[in-house]
Amino acid sequence: MVQERTLPEFKVEQTTLTKEEGLLLYEDMVLGRLFEDKCAEMYYRGKMFGFVHLYNGQEAVSTGVIKALRQNEDYVCSTYRDHVHALSAGVPARQVMAELFGKATGCSKGRGGSMHLFSAEHNLLGGYAFVAEGIPVATGAAFTTKYKREALGDASADRVSACFFGDGACNNGQFFECLNMAALWKLPILYVVENNKWAIGMAHERATSQPEIYKKASAFGMAGVEVDGMDVLAVRAVAQEAIARARAGEGPTLIEALTYRFRGHSLADPDELRSKEEKEFWFPKDPIKKLGAYLIEQNLADQEELSAIERKIQDEINEAVQFAESSPEPNPSELYRYIFAEDS
Repeated sequence: MVQERTLPEFKVEQTTLTKEEGLLLYEDMVLGRLFEDKCAEMYYRGKMFGFVHLYNGQEAVSTGVIKALRQNEDYVCSTYRDHVHALSAGVPARQVMAELFGKATGCSKGRGGSMHLFSAEHNLLGGYAFVAEGIPVATGAAFTTKYKREALGDASADRVSACFFGDGACNNGQFFECLNMAALWKLPILYVVENNKWAIGMAHERATSQPEIYKKASAFGMAGVEVDGMDVLAVRAVAQEAIARARAGEGPTLIEALTYRFRGHSLADPDELRSKEEKEFWFPKDPIKKLGAYLIEQNLADQEELSAIERKIQDEINEAVQFAESSPEPNPSELYRYIFAEDS
């Protein structure tokens, strides 16, 4: 096993968290976890097809960043591991599940499937199957905000874009080109690297000359920060600071969240490459258990409240499956719809 990086220490006493906020974060992470568990079940039962990449273990990154944004106002751009980003952005579980089933009621009308979730209503700019493909899209959205504010004089244009991608994307050209432009133009964007140590089957340390990705920000004069991606409160604190800077016109931030996926790269991956020792190091750092323990310890919740949330979310996901199964298939007559911009 490669020597693990020391996770950045987060002093939780320096953050403020109300009971309402704590339960919101807990519920969102539970939603992500249980939704992905149900996806695995449905995939192996033959209800889903194609590639399905699950997010188990990384929930603190999605929840910590997206729940710090303005819901339905700020932009979120994802990757092929996009289900949980969509859920955190507010896309209803039934619409996400229906999309995974390829149904017409899905958030992408059944055209996108697992890797191409999209919702204009929730400012979810899409999931992208190609590595680093979403980085230019999110950068463009951030430029739109700045252009509206500075060139068109719209003082209310202060939206922030959050762009998620993995450690493998940080060696692609789009990463360097877009960070350069974002720094030059002080774009309101967060580049969030979900460093789960593996780009499919390639270990991060074998693929890059500088494994500490956040340090690459310095080449562009950009703020760069590493954070414990298994601690939702730490991610949230870093995100809040970066969002405030972006909204104030102070430019972008590169956030490297050190995290770990609890399953293989995709549901077709037997996960034979990662060592037993590595998994034993990361599995006890479950972000949901960590937040639950903190809420109980701080008297912000008790076990029954947390269990009630889990039961509620499980019911929501079961309903989503029923909705997806009973929804119609896309009509073959509409095969060529949604390719070009339409009036309706």
